[in-house]
Amino acid sequence: MELRDVIQKRASVRHFNSDAVPEEHLREMVRLAGLAPSVNNSQPWKFIVITNRELLRKMADTVHSAVETRIPICDNEAEKHARAQVEWFSTFFGEAPAVIAVAQCPYTAIVDSALEHSNMTHEDINALRGHPDIESVGAAVEHIILAAVDMGYGACWLSGPLIARESLEEQLGLCDSWCLAAMVAVGKPEHDVLQKEKKPIEEIFELRS
Repeated sequence: MELRDVIQKRASVRHFNSDAVPEEHLREMVRLAGLAPSVNNSQPWKFIVITNRELLRKMADTVHSAVETRIPICDNEAEKHARAQVEWFSTFFGEAPAVIAVAQCPYTAIVDSALEHSNMTHEDINALRGHPDIESVGAAVEHIILAAVDMGYGACWLSGPLIARESLEEQLGLCDSWCLAAMVAVGKPEHDVLQKEKKPIEEIFELRS
């Protein structure tokens, strides 16, 4: 498939059929994710692929409990509806054929070597630069999603589960300086999903010549 077609076909898929995703396909998605640009080529990531049904459901239950704890139930119908949506968007991955958890570790920037006599820390510079470590992970996640679409799968980028980040990190065996940065659910779509309407080019393009 042409890259342009892949980008235009990409949509967030949250309902999957029961078909398994072969390991070789998941490995290829991760291989392509590893080719993404990263700050100072630090490649501050690793990818944990979960296909174990019991573990996925346990992780989803953990997120469900976190939502119940952190977002109280109220009588307002609009708020109840919003809460239900948040819970669904954060836990549907429990029924996905595969989930790719993206872990992130700290990086050392070239500019860090110039901070010895400065009152700025690595964290200060990282914030001023727009958190390029997080941007790097975002690029890798996008590679996973586009690779999945190109291979005939659907995928969805998840940040909602991070409401239970520490518990999920424990379940995934992440330790030391590694933290959970994002998750991607992958599988064959249960039905066709169209990309939601996007802003027209006239609204988002500006040329300064």
